[in-house]
Amino acid sequence: MNSLDWAVLIGYFGVMVAIGVWSHKRVDDVSDFFTAGGRMPWWLSGISHHMSGYSAVMFTGYAGIAYTYGVTSYVTWSFPIAIGIAVGAHLFAPRLNRLRSRLHVASPLEYLKNRYNLPTQQALAWSGVLLKIVDVGAKWAAIATLLSVFTGISLNQGILITGVVTGIYCTVGGLWADALTELGQFVIQFFAGIAMLVAVLAELGGFSALWTVWDRPELQGHTAPTAGPYTLTFLLAYLFIKTFEYSGGMWNQAQRYMATPSAREATRSGRLSAVLWFVWPLVLFFPMWVAPLLVTPQKADASDSYALMTEQLLPHGLLGLVIVGFFSHTMAMCSSDANAIAAVFTRDIAPVLSKAARTWSQRAGLLAARWSTIAFLALSMAVATQVNSPTFKDIITVVIKWVAGLMGPIAIPFMLGLLRAFRKSGPTAALVSWAAGLFAFWLTNYGLDGIELQIQIVSPLATSLVLYVLIGYVRPEDTPERDAVLDRLHSDDGSPAGGGPAGGAGGTAAVPPQSPATGGDRTGQALG
Repeated sequence: MNSLDWAVLIGYFGVMVAIGVWSHKRVDDVSDFFTAGGRMPWWLSGISHHMSGYSAVMFTGYAGIAYTYGVTSYVTWSFPIAIGIAVGAHLFAPRLNRLRSRLHVASPLEYLKNRYNLPTQQALAWSGVLLKIVDVGAKWAAIATLLSVFTGISLNQGILITGVVTGIYCTVGGLWADALTELGQFVIQFFAGIAMLVAVLAELGGFSALWTVWDRPELQGHTAPTAGPYTLTFLLAYLFIKTFEYSGGMWNQAQRYMATPSAREATRSGRLSAVLWFVWPLVLFFPMWVAPLLVTPQKADASDSYALMTEQLLPHGLLGLVIVGFFSHTMAMCSSDANAIAAVFTRDIAPVLSKAARTWSQRAGLLAARWSTIAFLALSMAVATQVNSPTFKDIITVVIKWVAGLMGPIAIPFMLGLLRAFRKSGPTAALVSWAAGLFAFWLTNYGLDGIELQIQIVSPLATSLVLYVLIGYVRPEDTPERDAVLDRLHSDDGSPAGGGPAGGAGGTAAVPPQSPATGGDRTGQALG
Protein backbone atom coordinates (compact mmCIF):
# COMPACT_ATOMS: atom_id res chain seq x y z
CA MET A 1 0.00 0.00 0.00
CA ASN A 2 1.10 3.55 -0.71
CA SER A 3 -0.25 6.93 0.36
CA LEU A 4 -3.11 6.79 -2.16
CA ASP A 5 -4.30 3.43 -0.83
CA TRP A 6 -4.07 4.70 2.73
CA ALA A 7 -6.08 7.79 1.76
CA VAL A 8 -8.84 5.58 0.35
CA LEU A 9 -8.87 3.41 3.49
CA ILE A 10 -8.85 6.34 5.92
CA GLY A 11 -11.51 8.12 3.86
CA TYR A 12 -13.70 5.03 4.07
CA PHE A 13 -13.36 4.87 7.84
CA GLY A 14 -14.23 8.56 8.04
CA VAL A 15 -17.38 8.16 5.95
CA MET A 16 -18.56 5.23 8.08
CA VAL A 17 -18.16 7.27 11.25
CA ALA A 18 -19.92 10.25 9.63
CA ILE A 19 -22.90 8.07 8.68
CA GLY A 20 -23.12 6.84 12.24
CA VAL A 21 -23.10 10.37 13.60
CA TRP A 22 -25.75 11.44 11.07
CA SER A 23 -27.91 8.44 12.00
CA HIS A 24 -27.77 9.48 15.64
CA LYS A 25 -30.56 12.01 15.10
CA ARG A 26 -32.89 9.24 13.89
CA VAL A 27 -32.54 7.30 17.16
CA ASP A 28 -34.91 8.52 19.85
CA ASP A 29 -35.54 5.31 21.77
CA VAL A 30 -34.78 1.61 22.01
CA SER A 31 -37.15 0.72 19.16
CA ASP A 32 -35.27 3.05 16.80
CA PHE A 33 -31.92 1.66 17.96
CA PHE A 34 -32.83 -2.00 17.44
CA THR A 35 -35.53 -2.07 14.72
CA ALA A 36 -35.28 1.36 13.02
CA GLY A 37 -38.77 2.07 14.36
CA GLY A 38 -40.23 -0.21 11.68
CA ARG A 39 -39.56 2.44 9.01
CA MET A 40 -36.78 0.87 6.94
CA PRO A 41 -37.59 0.55 3.17
CA TRP A 42 -37.66 -3.03 1.88
CA TRP A 43 -34.81 -2.45 -0.59
CA LEU A 44 -32.53 -1.03 2.12
CA SER A 45 -33.47 -3.90 4.41
CA GLY A 46 -32.69 -6.39 1.62
CA ILE A 47 -29.28 -4.92 0.87
CA SER A 48 -28.53 -4.74 4.59
CA HIS A 49 -29.66 -8.36 5.02
CA HIS A 50 -27.30 -9.41 2.22
CA MET A 51 -24.31 -7.39 3.39
CA SER A 52 -24.65 -8.53 7.00
CA GLY A 53 -24.45 -12.15 5.89
CA TYR A 54 -20.76 -12.50 5.04
CA SER A 55 -17.45 -11.00 5.95
CA ALA A 56 -13.75 -10.97 5.13
CA VAL A 57 -13.77 -14.70 5.90
CA MET A 58 -14.89 -14.99 2.29
CA PHE A 59 -11.59 -13.44 1.18
CA THR A 60 -9.49 -15.62 3.50
CA GLY A 61 -11.01 -18.97 4.49
CA TYR A 62 -13.33 -19.34 1.51
CA ALA A 63 -10.66 -17.98 -0.83
CA GLY A 64 -8.54 -20.92 0.28
CA ILE A 65 -11.38 -23.35 -0.46
CA ALA A 66 -11.90 -21.73 -3.88
CA TYR A 67 -8.17 -21.92 -4.63
CA THR A 68 -8.11 -25.63 -3.78
CA TYR A 69 -11.48 -26.89 -5.01
CA GLY A 70 -12.82 -24.28 -7.45
CA VAL A 71 -16.56 -23.82 -7.98
CA THR A 72 -17.28 -26.07 -5.01
CA SER A 73 -16.87 -22.93 -2.90
CA TYR A 74 -19.96 -21.38 -4.54
CA VAL A 75 -22.07 -24.53 -4.85
CA THR A 76 -21.65 -25.53 -1.21
CA TRP A 77 -21.72 -22.04 0.32
CA SER A 78 -23.41 -19.15 -1.50
CA PHE A 79 -25.89 -21.22 -3.49
CA PRO A 80 -27.49 -22.97 -0.48
CA ILE A 81 -27.62 -19.65 1.37
CA ALA A 82 -29.53 -18.10 -1.55
CA ILE A 83 -31.97 -21.01 -1.59
CA GLY A 84 -32.40 -20.84 2.17
CA ILE A 85 -33.13 -17.11 2.16
CA ALA A 86 -35.63 -17.53 -0.70
CA VAL A 87 -37.49 -20.15 1.36
CA GLY A 88 -37.27 -18.08 4.53
CA ALA A 89 -38.54 -14.94 2.77
CA HIS A 90 -41.95 -16.58 2.54
CA LEU A 91 -41.93 -18.84 5.57
CA PHE A 92 -40.24 -16.77 8.28
CA ALA A 93 -39.82 -13.14 7.17
CA PRO A 94 -43.51 -12.14 7.54
CA ARG A 95 -43.75 -13.72 10.98
CA LEU A 96 -40.55 -12.06 12.16
CA ASN A 97 -41.91 -8.71 11.03
CA ARG A 98 -45.09 -9.32 13.02
CA LEU A 99 -43.01 -9.78 16.16
CA ARG A 100 -42.55 -6.02 16.02
CA SER A 101 -45.73 -4.85 14.29
CA ARG A 102 -48.19 -7.05 16.20
CA LEU A 103 -46.42 -8.12 19.40
CA HIS A 104 -44.53 -4.81 19.72
CA VAL A 105 -41.12 -6.19 20.64
CA ALA A 106 -37.67 -4.94 19.69
CA SER A 107 -35.60 -8.08 20.31
CA PRO A 108 -36.11 -11.26 18.28
CA LEU A 109 -36.18 -13.35 21.45
CA GLU A 110 -38.70 -11.34 23.45
CA TYR A 111 -41.62 -13.42 22.25
CA LEU A 112 -40.05 -16.63 23.62
CA LYS A 113 -41.08 -15.80 27.16
CA ASN A 114 -44.75 -16.19 26.22
CA ARG A 115 -44.23 -18.80 23.48
CA TYR A 116 -42.37 -21.07 25.94
CA ASN A 117 -41.27 -19.74 29.31
CA LEU A 118 -38.55 -17.65 30.91
CA PRO A 119 -35.93 -20.44 31.30
CA THR A 120 -36.20 -21.26 27.58
CA GLN A 121 -35.77 -17.62 26.63
CA GLN A 122 -32.73 -17.27 28.87
CA ALA A 123 -31.10 -20.51 27.66
CA LEU A 124 -31.34 -19.45 24.02
CA ALA A 125 -30.30 -15.89 24.80
CA TRP A 126 -27.17 -16.75 26.78
CA SER A 127 -25.96 -19.50 24.45
CA GLY A 128 -26.56 -17.34 21.39
CA VAL A 129 -24.66 -14.41 22.87
CA LEU A 130 -21.67 -16.59 23.72
CA LEU A 131 -21.64 -18.16 20.26
CA LYS A 132 -21.76 -14.78 18.52
CA ILE A 133 -18.84 -13.51 20.59
CA VAL A 134 -16.76 -16.36 19.13
CA ASP A 135 -18.23 -15.94 15.63
CA VAL A 136 -17.57 -12.20 15.44
CA GLY A 137 -14.13 -12.78 16.94
CA ALA A 138 -13.34 -14.93 13.90
CA LYS A 139 -14.53 -12.10 11.63
CA TRP A 140 -12.21 -9.59 13.31
CA ALA A 141 -9.32 -12.03 12.96
CA ALA A 142 -10.10 -12.51 9.25
CA ILE A 143 -10.00 -8.82 8.40
CA ALA A 144 -6.93 -8.28 10.58
CA THR A 145 -5.21 -11.11 8.69
CA LEU A 146 -5.89 -9.36 5.39
CA LEU A 147 -4.78 -6.02 6.78
CA SER A 148 -1.50 -7.53 7.94
CA VAL A 149 -0.83 -8.85 4.41
CA PHE A 150 -1.20 -5.38 2.91
CA THR A 151 0.26 -3.17 5.63
CA GLY A 152 2.46 -5.36 7.80
CA ILE A 153 0.74 -4.29 11.01
CA SER A 154 0.16 -6.96 13.65
CA LEU A 155 -3.00 -9.01 14.03
CA ASN A 156 -3.92 -7.30 17.29
CA GLN A 157 -3.42 -3.83 15.82
CA GLY A 158 -5.70 -4.70 12.91
CA ILE A 159 -8.37 -6.01 15.28
CA LEU A 160 -8.19 -2.83 17.35
CA ILE A 161 -8.47 -0.48 14.36
CA THR A 162 -11.46 -2.16 12.73
CA GLY A 163 -13.22 -2.81 16.03
CA VAL A 164 -12.95 0.80 17.22
CA VAL A 165 -14.25 2.28 13.95
CA THR A 166 -17.15 -0.18 13.83
CA GLY A 167 -17.92 0.47 17.47
CA ILE A 168 -18.23 4.20 16.92
CA TYR A 169 -20.80 4.17 14.13
CA CYS A 170 -22.95 1.24 15.27
CA THR A 171 -23.05 2.43 18.88
CA VAL A 172 -24.03 5.98 17.97
CA GLY A 173 -26.54 5.25 15.21
CA GLY A 174 -27.98 1.82 15.99
CA LEU A 175 -29.67 -0.22 13.25
CA TRP A 176 -30.13 2.86 11.05
CA ALA A 177 -26.37 3.39 11.01
CA ASP A 178 -25.82 -0.30 10.30
CA ALA A 179 -28.18 -0.30 7.32
CA LEU A 180 -26.96 2.97 5.83
CA THR A 181 -23.30 2.06 6.16
CA GLU A 182 -24.09 -1.32 4.64
CA LEU A 183 -25.67 0.45 1.67
CA GLY A 184 -22.47 2.46 1.22
CA GLN A 185 -20.41 -0.66 1.71
CA PHE A 186 -22.46 -2.48 -0.93
CA VAL A 187 -21.70 0.26 -3.47
CA ILE A 188 -18.00 0.17 -2.60
CA GLN A 189 -17.90 -3.61 -2.80
CA PHE A 190 -19.63 -3.51 -6.19
CA PHE A 191 -16.93 -1.35 -7.74
CA ALA A 192 -14.14 -3.20 -5.92
CA GLY A 193 -15.43 -6.59 -7.04
CA ILE A 194 -15.84 -5.48 -10.65
CA ALA A 195 -12.34 -3.97 -10.61
CA MET A 196 -10.83 -7.23 -9.40
CA LEU A 197 -12.78 -9.28 -11.96
CA VAL A 198 -11.69 -7.03 -14.82
CA ALA A 199 -8.05 -7.13 -13.68
CA VAL A 200 -8.06 -10.94 -13.56
CA LEU A 201 -9.75 -11.28 -16.97
CA ALA A 202 -7.23 -8.86 -18.48
CA GLU A 203 -4.37 -10.92 -17.06
CA LEU A 204 -5.84 -14.14 -18.47
CA GLY A 205 -6.49 -12.83 -21.98
CA GLY A 206 -9.84 -11.06 -21.87
CA PHE A 207 -13.53 -11.77 -21.36
CA SER A 208 -13.31 -15.16 -23.05
CA ALA A 209 -11.26 -16.41 -20.09
CA LEU A 210 -14.59 -16.93 -18.31
CA TRP A 211 -15.00 -20.16 -20.30
CA THR A 212 -11.58 -20.93 -21.83
CA VAL A 213 -9.32 -21.38 -18.79
CA TRP A 214 -10.88 -24.48 -17.29
CA ASP A 215 -8.87 -27.02 -19.26
CA ARG A 216 -5.55 -25.80 -17.86
CA PRO A 217 -3.71 -28.30 -15.64
CA GLU A 218 -3.65 -25.94 -12.66
CA LEU A 219 -7.47 -25.91 -12.61
CA GLN A 220 -7.97 -29.64 -12.92
CA GLY A 221 -11.09 -30.60 -10.99
CA HIS A 222 -12.05 -26.97 -10.36
CA THR A 223 -15.39 -27.31 -12.17
CA ALA A 224 -16.68 -30.15 -9.96
CA PRO A 225 -19.71 -28.94 -7.98
CA THR A 226 -18.62 -30.89 -4.89
CA ALA A 227 -15.10 -31.93 -3.95
CA GLY A 228 -12.93 -32.90 -1.00
CA PRO A 229 -14.80 -32.75 2.31
CA TYR A 230 -17.49 -30.59 0.66
CA THR A 231 -19.63 -33.46 -0.57
CA LEU A 232 -23.27 -33.67 -1.64
CA THR A 233 -24.14 -34.60 1.93
CA PHE A 234 -22.33 -31.50 3.13
CA LEU A 235 -24.26 -29.40 0.59
CA LEU A 236 -27.64 -30.72 1.75
CA ALA A 237 -26.67 -30.29 5.39
CA TYR A 238 -25.48 -26.74 4.74
CA LEU A 239 -28.69 -25.90 2.86
CA PHE A 240 -30.74 -27.09 5.80
CA ILE A 241 -28.64 -25.17 8.32
CA LYS A 242 -28.44 -21.94 6.34
CA THR A 243 -32.19 -21.87 5.77
CA PHE A 244 -32.59 -21.42 9.51
CA GLU A 245 -29.50 -19.28 10.09
CA TYR A 246 -30.00 -16.73 7.30
CA SER A 247 -33.76 -16.56 7.75
CA GLY A 248 -33.29 -15.13 11.23
CA GLY A 249 -31.82 -17.91 13.34
CA MET A 250 -28.77 -15.83 14.20
CA TRP A 251 -30.92 -12.78 15.02
CA ASN A 252 -29.21 -10.00 13.03
CA GLN A 253 -31.02 -11.05 9.84
CA ALA A 254 -34.26 -11.27 11.84
CA GLN A 255 -33.84 -7.62 12.77
CA ARG A 256 -33.78 -6.63 9.09
CA TYR A 257 -37.18 -8.23 8.60
CA MET A 258 -38.50 -6.68 11.82
CA ALA A 259 -37.36 -3.23 10.68
CA THR A 260 -39.54 -3.09 7.55
CA PRO A 261 -42.99 -1.43 7.75
CA SER A 262 -45.02 -4.58 7.02
CA ALA A 263 -44.88 -8.34 6.55
CA ARG A 264 -45.18 -7.90 2.77
CA GLU A 265 -42.18 -5.57 2.75
CA ALA A 266 -40.20 -8.09 4.81
CA THR A 267 -40.87 -10.77 2.18
CA ARG A 268 -39.70 -8.42 -0.60
CA SER A 269 -36.58 -7.70 1.44
CA GLY A 270 -35.80 -11.42 1.67
CA ARG A 271 -36.32 -11.93 -2.05
CA LEU A 272 -33.85 -9.17 -2.89
CA SER A 273 -31.26 -10.62 -0.53
CA ALA A 274 -31.72 -14.08 -2.09
CA VAL A 275 -31.16 -12.70 -5.61
CA LEU A 276 -28.00 -10.92 -4.48
CA TRP A 277 -26.72 -14.15 -2.93
CA PHE A 278 -27.35 -16.01 -6.20
CA VAL A 279 -25.53 -13.47 -8.39
CA TRP A 280 -22.95 -11.38 -6.59
CA PRO A 281 -20.72 -14.15 -5.12
CA LEU A 282 -20.12 -15.38 -8.68
CA VAL A 283 -18.38 -12.09 -9.42
CA LEU A 284 -16.31 -12.32 -6.27
CA PHE A 285 -15.47 -16.01 -6.61
CA PHE A 286 -14.21 -16.16 -10.20
CA PRO A 287 -10.85 -14.51 -9.37
CA MET A 288 -10.48 -16.97 -6.49
CA TRP A 289 -11.20 -19.97 -8.72
CA VAL A 290 -8.51 -19.02 -11.23
CA ALA A 291 -6.00 -17.88 -8.61
CA PRO A 292 -3.80 -21.01 -9.15
CA LEU A 293 -2.98 -19.56 -12.58
CA LEU A 294 -1.76 -16.30 -11.08
CA VAL A 295 -0.27 -16.69 -7.58
CA THR A 296 1.38 -19.19 -5.29
CA PRO A 297 0.05 -18.83 -1.73
CA GLN A 298 2.42 -18.73 1.19
CA LYS A 299 -0.04 -20.32 3.64
CA ALA A 300 -0.82 -24.02 3.52
CA ASP A 301 -4.58 -23.42 3.39
CA ALA A 302 -4.20 -20.78 0.63
CA SER A 303 -6.13 -18.28 2.73
CA ASP A 304 -3.75 -15.52 1.60
CA SER A 305 -4.23 -16.22 -2.13
CA TYR A 306 -6.79 -13.49 -2.80
CA ALA A 307 -4.80 -10.86 -0.95
CA LEU A 308 -1.62 -11.78 -2.86
CA MET A 309 -3.49 -11.65 -6.16
CA THR A 310 -4.90 -8.24 -5.30
CA GLU A 311 -1.43 -6.86 -4.58
CA GLN A 312 -0.07 -8.31 -7.80
CA LEU A 313 -2.78 -7.17 -10.22
CA LEU A 314 -4.24 -3.90 -9.05
CA PRO A 315 -2.71 -0.41 -9.27
CA HIS A 316 -2.58 1.78 -6.21
CA GLY A 317 -5.90 3.43 -5.54
CA LEU A 318 -7.83 0.45 -6.85
CA LEU A 319 -5.84 -1.67 -4.41
CA GLY A 320 -7.08 0.58 -1.63
CA LEU A 321 -10.64 0.26 -2.94
CA VAL A 322 -10.50 -3.55 -2.84
CA ILE A 323 -9.06 -3.47 0.67
CA VAL A 324 -11.97 -1.22 1.63
CA GLY A 325 -14.22 -3.88 0.11
CA PHE A 326 -12.74 -6.42 2.50
CA PHE A 327 -13.50 -4.14 5.41
CA SER A 328 -17.01 -3.42 4.18
CA HIS A 329 -18.19 -7.00 4.50
CA THR A 330 -16.63 -7.61 7.89
CA MET A 331 -17.79 -4.35 9.41
CA ALA A 332 -21.30 -4.92 8.04
CA MET A 333 -21.60 -8.33 9.67
CA CYS A 334 -19.93 -7.40 12.94
CA SER A 335 -21.94 -4.22 13.45
CA SER A 336 -25.23 -6.01 12.71
CA ASP A 337 -24.34 -8.81 15.12
CA ALA A 338 -23.40 -6.27 17.78
CA ASN A 339 -26.77 -4.57 17.46
CA ALA A 340 -28.64 -7.89 17.63
CA ILE A 341 -26.71 -9.06 20.69
CA ALA A 342 -27.23 -5.71 22.42
CA ALA A 343 -30.98 -6.08 21.76
CA VAL A 344 -31.06 -9.54 23.30
CA PHE A 345 -28.99 -8.50 26.32
CA THR A 346 -30.85 -5.26 26.97
CA ARG A 347 -34.35 -6.58 26.35
CA ASP A 348 -34.14 -10.19 27.44
CA ILE A 349 -31.21 -10.78 29.78
CA ALA A 350 -30.71 -7.56 31.77
CA PRO A 351 -34.31 -7.34 33.10
CA VAL A 352 -33.91 -10.86 34.53
CA LEU A 353 -30.56 -10.09 36.13
CA SER A 354 -31.45 -6.70 37.58
CA LYS A 355 -34.61 -5.19 39.05
CA ALA A 356 -33.33 -1.76 38.09
CA ALA A 357 -33.26 -2.80 34.43
CA ARG A 358 -37.02 -3.43 34.53
CA THR A 359 -37.69 0.23 35.32
CA TRP A 360 -35.15 1.98 33.12
CA SER A 361 -36.30 5.24 31.60
CA GLN A 362 -36.13 5.76 27.85
CA ARG A 363 -32.79 7.51 28.23
CA ALA A 364 -31.40 4.80 30.54
CA GLY A 365 -32.60 2.01 28.23
CA LEU A 366 -30.95 3.62 25.21
CA LEU A 367 -27.74 4.18 27.16
CA ALA A 368 -27.75 0.52 28.23
CA ALA A 369 -28.21 -0.53 24.61
CA ARG A 370 -25.15 1.45 23.57
CA TRP A 371 -22.99 0.18 26.41
CA SER A 372 -24.08 -3.39 25.66
CA THR A 373 -22.95 -2.90 22.07
CA ILE A 374 -19.54 -1.67 23.23
CA ALA A 375 -19.16 -4.58 25.65
CA PHE A 376 -19.98 -7.15 22.97
CA LEU A 377 -17.51 -5.64 20.53
CA ALA A 378 -14.78 -5.58 23.18
CA LEU A 379 -15.33 -9.22 24.13
CA SER A 380 -15.37 -10.38 20.50
CA MET A 381 -12.15 -8.45 19.82
CA ALA A 382 -10.53 -10.19 22.78
CA VAL A 383 -11.59 -13.56 21.38
CA ALA A 384 -10.21 -12.56 17.97
CA THR A 385 -6.71 -12.43 19.40
CA GLN A 386 -7.05 -16.15 20.24
CA VAL A 387 -8.68 -17.37 17.03
CA ASN A 388 -5.59 -19.27 15.87
CA SER A 389 -5.08 -20.96 19.23
CA PRO A 390 -5.39 -24.77 19.53
CA THR A 391 -8.94 -24.34 20.85
CA PHE A 392 -10.22 -22.67 17.70
CA LYS A 393 -7.50 -23.93 15.30
CA ASP A 394 -8.14 -21.40 12.52
CA ILE A 395 -10.65 -18.93 11.12
CA ILE A 396 -12.53 -21.24 8.78
CA THR A 397 -12.90 -23.85 11.54
CA VAL A 398 -14.66 -21.32 13.74
CA VAL A 399 -16.96 -20.20 10.96
CA ILE A 400 -17.91 -23.60 9.55
CA LYS A 401 -17.78 -25.89 12.57
CA TRP A 402 -18.63 -23.68 15.51
CA VAL A 403 -21.20 -21.39 13.93
CA ALA A 404 -22.88 -23.90 11.61
CA GLY A 405 -22.78 -26.60 14.28
CA LEU A 406 -23.99 -24.57 17.26
CA MET A 407 -26.50 -22.42 15.41
CA GLY A 408 -29.02 -25.26 15.01
CA PRO A 409 -29.80 -25.96 18.68
CA ILE A 410 -30.36 -22.23 19.21
CA ALA A 411 -32.33 -21.58 16.04
CA ILE A 412 -34.69 -24.59 16.06
CA PRO A 413 -36.84 -23.54 19.06
CA PHE A 414 -36.71 -19.89 17.99
CA MET A 415 -37.61 -20.35 14.31
CA LEU A 416 -39.97 -23.33 14.45
CA GLY A 417 -41.63 -21.70 17.43
CA LEU A 418 -42.98 -19.11 14.99
CA LEU A 419 -44.97 -21.71 13.03
CA ARG A 420 -48.40 -23.02 14.01
CA ALA A 421 -47.51 -26.47 12.66
CA PHE A 422 -45.27 -26.87 15.73
CA ARG A 423 -47.66 -25.38 18.28
CA LYS A 424 -47.59 -28.55 20.40
CA SER A 425 -43.86 -28.19 21.02
CA GLY A 426 -43.54 -26.30 24.28
CA PRO A 427 -40.86 -25.54 26.89
CA THR A 428 -39.86 -29.17 27.39
CA ALA A 429 -39.34 -29.74 23.67
CA ALA A 430 -37.43 -26.46 23.34
CA LEU A 431 -35.05 -27.01 26.25
CA VAL A 432 -34.40 -30.71 25.65
CA SER A 433 -33.75 -30.15 21.93
CA TRP A 434 -31.42 -27.25 22.75
CA ALA A 435 -29.40 -29.19 25.34
CA ALA A 436 -29.21 -32.36 23.24
CA GLY A 437 -28.07 -30.38 20.20
CA LEU A 438 -25.24 -28.80 22.17
CA PHE A 439 -24.20 -32.24 23.44
CA ALA A 440 -24.25 -33.59 19.87
CA PHE A 441 -21.90 -30.77 18.84
CA TRP A 442 -19.44 -31.61 21.60
CA LEU A 443 -19.63 -35.35 20.91
CA THR A 444 -19.04 -35.16 17.15
CA ASN A 445 -16.36 -32.46 17.33
CA TYR A 446 -14.44 -33.32 20.49
CA GLY A 447 -15.77 -36.52 22.06
CA LEU A 448 -15.25 -38.84 19.09
CA ASP A 449 -12.41 -39.07 16.58
CA GLY A 450 -12.64 -39.46 12.82
CA ILE A 451 -16.12 -37.91 12.36
CA GLU A 452 -16.65 -36.49 8.87
CA LEU A 453 -17.12 -32.72 8.48
CA GLN A 454 -20.71 -32.95 7.25
CA ILE A 455 -21.66 -35.12 10.24
CA GLN A 456 -20.04 -32.67 12.63
CA ILE A 457 -22.03 -29.83 11.11
CA VAL A 458 -25.46 -31.40 10.67
CA SER A 459 -25.72 -33.62 13.75
CA PRO A 460 -26.46 -30.83 16.28
CA LEU A 461 -29.25 -29.34 14.16
CA ALA A 462 -30.68 -32.75 13.21
CA THR A 463 -30.68 -33.82 16.86
CA SER A 464 -32.46 -30.65 17.93
CA LEU A 465 -34.99 -30.87 15.10
CA VAL A 466 -35.95 -34.49 15.72
CA LEU A 467 -36.31 -34.03 19.46
CA TYR A 468 -38.20 -30.74 19.14
CA VAL A 469 -40.83 -32.32 16.87
CA LEU A 470 -40.96 -35.70 18.62
CA ILE A 471 -41.33 -34.34 22.15
CA GLY A 472 -44.04 -31.98 20.89
CA TYR A 473 -46.15 -34.98 19.89
CA VAL A 474 -45.25 -37.20 22.84
CA ARG A 475 -45.65 -34.43 25.43
CA PRO A 476 -47.77 -31.65 23.87
CA GLU A 477 -47.71 -28.37 25.79
CA ASP A 478 -49.92 -26.14 23.68
CA THR A 479 -52.14 -23.75 25.66
CA PRO A 480 -54.66 -21.08 24.61
CA GLU A 481 -52.14 -18.40 25.53
CA ARG A 482 -49.38 -19.92 23.40
CA ASP A 483 -51.77 -20.52 20.52
CA ALA A 484 -52.81 -16.87 20.74
CA VAL A 485 -49.21 -15.75 20.23
CA LEU A 486 -48.92 -17.91 17.12
CA ASP A 487 -52.25 -16.66 15.78
CA ARG A 488 -51.00 -13.09 15.89
CA LEU A 489 -47.88 -14.07 13.93
CA HIS A 490 -49.74 -16.06 11.29
CA SER A 491 -51.66 -13.35 9.48
CA ASP A 492 -52.27 -9.63 9.27
CA ASP A 493 -56.03 -10.27 9.28
CA GLY A 494 -58.43 -11.09 12.05
CA SER A 495 -56.90 -9.33 15.06
CA PRO A 496 -55.72 -5.83 15.96
CA ALA A 497 -52.23 -4.73 15.07
CA GLY A 498 -51.94 -1.24 16.38
CA GLY A 499 -50.14 0.23 19.31
CA GLY A 500 -52.49 -1.20 21.93
CA PRO A 501 -52.05 -4.33 24.02
CA ALA A 502 -51.79 -7.56 22.15
CA GLY A 503 -55.19 -8.84 23.06
CA GLY A 504 -58.82 -8.69 22.20
CA ALA A 505 -60.11 -9.97 18.89
CA GLY A 506 -59.63 -13.48 17.73
CA GLY A 507 -59.23 -14.90 21.22
CA THR A 508 -55.72 -13.50 21.55
CA ALA A 509 -54.39 -13.33 25.06
CA ALA A 510 -53.78 -9.92 26.50
CA VAL A 511 -50.16 -8.95 26.96
CA PRO A 512 -49.16 -6.84 29.97
CA PRO A 513 -47.78 -3.35 29.33
CA GLN A 514 -44.06 -3.01 28.92
CA SER A 515 -41.83 -1.30 31.39
CA PRO A 516 -39.95 1.84 30.31
CA ALA A 517 -36.76 -0.20 30.36
CA THR A 518 -37.71 -2.27 27.39
CA GLY A 519 -39.30 -0.07 24.86
CA GLY A 520 -41.27 2.86 26.19
CA ASP A 521 -43.60 4.75 23.89
CA ARG A 522 -42.36 3.44 20.54
CA THR A 523 -42.32 -0.26 21.21
CA GLY A 524 -45.54 -0.24 23.18
CA GLN A 525 -46.00 -3.63 24.78
CA ALA A 526 -43.74 -6.50 25.78
CA LEU A 527 -44.50 -10.16 26.02
CA GLY A 528 -45.07 -10.54 29.70
